[in-house]
Amino acid sequence: MKTVKLLPLVLLVFLAGCELIGPSVRVSGPKVIVDGNSSNNGTHCPPGQAKKGKC
Repeated sequence: MKTVKLLPLVLLVFLAGCELIGPSVRVSGPKVIVDGNSSNNGTHCPPGQAKKGKC
């Protein structure tokens, strides 16, 4: 009779140390390529300013 009461306790002790890990997903960030051969040589002119002739 003692073994019947002791068996669930032993099973709980063994199961308490277990860890269930679900599936995981790893997502990397976007890869950005900066082209150094631009036609405007690093200058930026907003559209409204270009129409006014300030660039």
